[in-house]
Amino acid sequence: GEVMIESVQNSSLIVKQAILGAMPISLVCCVVIALVCSLFFSKAITVPVKEISSAAGRMATLDKNARCAVRSGDEIGALAANVNGLYENLLSSIESLREEKQKVSEAERSKIDFLRAASHELKTPVTALNAMLENMILGVGKYKDRDACLPACKELTDRLSAMIQGVLDTSRLDFEAASQAAEPFDLSPFLHAVCEPFEWIAKAKGVRFEIETSPGITLTLPKQMFEKIVTNVVSNAVAYTAP
Repeated sequence: GEVMIESVQNSSLIVKQAILGAMPISLVCCVVIALVCSLFFSKAITVPVKEISSAAGRMATLDKNARCAVRSGDEIGALAANVNGLYENLLSSIESLREEKQKVSEAERSKIDFLRAASHELKTPVTALNAMLENMILGVGKYKDRDACLPACKELTDRLSAMIQGVLDTSRLDFEAASQAAEPFDLSPFLHAVCEPFEWIAKAKGVRFEIETSPGITLTLPKQMFEKIVTNVVSNAVAYTAP
């Protein structure tokens, strides 16, 4: 015949044994998934941070091409954008300071050049006046006629006073703003007026001084600046020419 075997077990015990049997595998799977997620998350954070750190190192050397890459719109992306903005402002401030420093250096250089030229120019009428007065005191040649020489001395003192006033006025203004515009003028009377004090100095040193010009020559130049050039050239010629 047929034989039937029936077995009755507790269902709760079976479920418990199944859970206990699957728990190690579940824990291992959870740990693996957690590690993989942590790896991707750490890379997503550390890579942009390293890039920002590297760009900041280049910024510390004032590399004008250094910029942080903005790859996302989260907090790290906002941090990279803020660092870029801060660095651009820093470069702009440094460039402004460099330009201001260059302007100050040029202004100081212009003032020094102007003071040198002014001192050289002031020395000319002082030397001429001193030579005339010495000859008047010693009674040399035509300088015995003091009444005729005193107006020339007065003219030299007036010119010296005007030069000093010009130096004082220019010292209160920017040198470039005080420069003159070009203007037309006749060369012949200009040269005679500028060279007159040097004629007195040349005569006192025993140097022959002559001015030869053609009439009707008109120049268009900054007159005051050109006068300083002529004064410096003629002053050196008279000072370093042997009798």
